[in-house]
Amino acid sequence: MAKRPAPPIPTTVLLVRHGQTTTTGSILPGRAKGLHLAPVGQEQAARAAERIASIGKVAAVYASPLERTRETAAPIAKRLGLKASIARGLIEADFGEWTGRKLSDLMKLPEWRKVQSSPSTFRFPGGESFPEMQSRIVGAVDQLVAKHPGQRIVVVSHADPIKALVAHASGIHLDLFQRIVISPCSISPLVLGGDRPVVLAVNSTGEDLSTLAPS
Repeated sequence: MAKRPAPPIPTTVLLVRHGQTTTTGSILPGRAKGLHLAPVGQEQAARAAERIASIGKVAAVYASPLERTRETAAPIAKRLGLKASIARGLIEADFGEWTGRKLSDLMKLPEWRKVQSSPSTFRFPGGESFPEMQSRIVGAVDQLVAKHPGQRIVVVSHADPIKALVAHASGIHLDLFQRIVISPCSISPLVLGGDRPVVLAVNSTGEDLSTLAPS
């Protein structure tokens, strides 16, 4: 009788959005360089570091290459006695010609309704489509999970990529992903790489993470 293959060993992924910047909620910064954490964002990152440290051993910390994510990952990695690594696939969506524009102006565009109600059909002018962004972040995190079977890792990224990954793990169609809220420095723990994804929490900003475990 043939021996059954061993079941895949799942990995716990702590998705962390970067902390608040001086333009959070007012500008669509995209991949523009030079945007750093505001003082409140630095405080948020320090609190996130303490929350993550309270749950036990973490094998690795990964961050998007942009300044605001690296600055969020740095205190987390330091608190854990690790060095943050850059993973290009975790980068913010490419907003193309919308990069750097005021959200109040973008909301007046006829395309904004499509971004909110049917994002799977939308491509940012000169930039990325939502399906491409989702495929990229899912693939990037899958690669990191494959490196750390049975371990716990921290992944610091941006709101839209995290929302897209949470939607994918939840089995939610991309057209509904705008219903998910990912606040600055929130933590969304997922269990990936096993028989099926498990969403432990979404947009956690205050509770004790040590109580989160697959039931």
